[in-house]
Amino acid sequence: MSTLLESYAAGRWFRAADDGEPLLDAATGEEVARVSSRGLDVAAMVRHGREVGGPALRSLTFHERAGLLKALAKHLIERKEELYDLSVKTGATARDTAVDVDGGIGTLFSYASKGVRELPNDTIVLDGGLERLGKGGTFVGRHLYTSRPGVAAQINAFNFPVWGMLEKLAPAFLAGLPTIVKPASQTAYLTERAVRQIIASGLLPEGALQLLAGSAGGLLDELTVQDSVAFTGSAHTAGILRRHPNVLDGGVVLGVEADSLNCSILGPDVRPDDPEFDLFVKGVVTEMTVKAGQKCTAIRRVLVPAPLAGQVVEALAARLGKVTVGDPRNPDVRMGPLASLGQRDEVRKAVEALTAGAEVVYGDGAAPPDGDAGRGAFMNPLVLRARPGATEPHDVEPFGPVSTVLAYDGLDEAIALAARGRGSLVASVATHDPAVARSVVLGLAPWHGRVLVLDRDDAKESTGHGSPLPTLVHGGPGRAGGGEELGGIRGVLHHMQRTAVQSSPDLLTAITGQWTTGAARSDTGVHPFRKSLAELRIGDTISSAPRTVTLADIDHFAEFTGDTFYAHTDPEAAARNPLFGGIVAHGYLVVSLAAGLFVDPAPGPVLANFGVDALRFLTPVKAGDSIAVTLTVKQITPRANADYGEVRWDALVTNQEGQAVATYDVLTLVAKTWEQA
Repeated sequence: MSTLLESYAAGRWFRAADDGEPLLDAATGEEVARVSSRGLDVAAMVRHGREVGGPALRSLTFHERAGLLKALAKHLIERKEELYDLSVKTGATARDTAVDVDGGIGTLFSYASKGVRELPNDTIVLDGGLERLGKGGTFVGRHLYTSRPGVAAQINAFNFPVWGMLEKLAPAFLAGLPTIVKPASQTAYLTERAVRQIIASGLLPEGALQLLAGSAGGLLDELTVQDSVAFTGSAHTAGILRRHPNVLDGGVVLGVEADSLNCSILGPDVRPDDPEFDLFVKGVVTEMTVKAGQKCTAIRRVLVPAPLAGQVVEALAARLGKVTVGDPRNPDVRMGPLASLGQRDEVRKAVEALTAGAEVVYGDGAAPPDGDAGRGAFMNPLVLRARPGATEPHDVEPFGPVSTVLAYDGLDEAIALAARGRGSLVASVATHDPAVARSVVLGLAPWHGRVLVLDRDDAKESTGHGSPLPTLVHGGPGRAGGGEELGGIRGVLHHMQRTAVQSSPDLLTAITGQWTTGAARSDTGVHPFRKSLAELRIGDTISSAPRTVTLADIDHFAEFTGDTFYAHTDPEAAARNPLFGGIVAHGYLVVSLAAGLFVDPAPGPVLANFGVDALRFLTPVKAGDSIAVTLTVKQITPRANADYGEVRWDALVTNQEGQAVATYDVLTLVAKTWEQA
């Protein structure tokens, strides 16, 4: 008997008391492992996540969590060959495994990078700007995100045992939520191996990751209002989860990625000798054969202009005829088997249902000559051509190497056919016509989570129709489940609670760690540019002496920069401008002069100015006006991997009447410590 998979629960590896159910090699039918969760204390797993994993994660800043994700990605990439060797038993070719294993590791790297670049070195995230709630400025509001004191349970499909886990783990981990992973049993041995590598690394805080191998049992029964579930699988199972009492009435957040009848549209502008025609055909074949079509993003419906339907079928047949199907251990094989014999039976049933409204025009769905159809789940690719008015292609999803060609007359019909899928994860269109691209995207967007516009210009860099990217949302409306995963920092904030906070500026500054307009400033008599990061405090301020802006300043700036816009150079034209009523200073001249008012020129802890944010010019500055600057430390962000950090300064430029002339944030790099020369 093969090895019984173990769960990692409440800080230890758990082995069920029974023999478990066998899991078979997709190509050979040989037993790979057994799986069972009998006797597993699921309630203890949830408590461990809440009481041990959650507090440990929430004690870390976003940058610290990001650093752990990066270290974990490096750890896994050094050991990925072990995962590759095991992945072949799932039926995956080397190409398929790269999508799963390397794709998952790449997602960790991506979130690690975004966590440092786009999140603060803090445990809260501010959302949007300050809202002034009272006339006097003493009552203000701001939105912020905080971590929830719960767990993130993920219930995954069989097709991506590594990527499916890591793409959900990364944003939840950054958000401060411990994760309980429930992989699909058929390929759980690969997920278990990856989790063993992660646990053995010792990188993650205890309780941050747990594994439930086998039946989920009463997992949802143990979840409450602060917990969430991310599910990938069938719409039928999703419906069962949606009806669970803790989801209906208990406040458990359920995210679903379910059935998806994705489509690809050949634009009406494309001709057979255009590059877009070949790109379109290649894209369809790729999505039919990668993972043997067992992808939630695979192309199920191929929408083509009616006059080209025959040529598209011929081109698909020619390219599919070059695809070798068989045991993925053979390096010449380009498409492996389905995950199991049961899965192949399901695909064949779907094909039978489709033939009520379509005919098979390529393939027979049989096993390849070198495949044992009785032991391995082999199936050759199939192309069907729908009859006019057929409904089945819009209702039945064959989760395998099967696509149906549908002819359309006019772009409006193509968009309408796409919408009949009732919501999908992704659609694509091959076109080089800007008008077609706009019409299709606007027509498809309400029905799809992602739209790829493919043409000769982006093809070289395009990752393809079926590749979810960590920087973009993965999910779709309606039939596809209505969930959103990934999407960069959106995926992190999805796991967090957004709260509106109302208070005085001083208290809001204390709560958020960011200086708030109207809060107290502190002038210690020491120029803030002479202070290191360790010495700077939120609210540290310098107020400059005034400087008069002369007509000579304006003329010189216009001549020196070449910015001779009439408002700065033509008195008569400027006088007719209702906004200015005469010559005014360049906005960038005002900002430049302001810098001269607050900058301390001597070498010091301020190493560089790396940008300006939210610059607004509010009141025109005329010749003879004077300006002054108030510069206040707004936010301090140490960098964990450098001897300096980032300081955001609030800059307020006012005129001689105290009116705000310009407002903006100055961004600088400041040394953590500084020895005076």
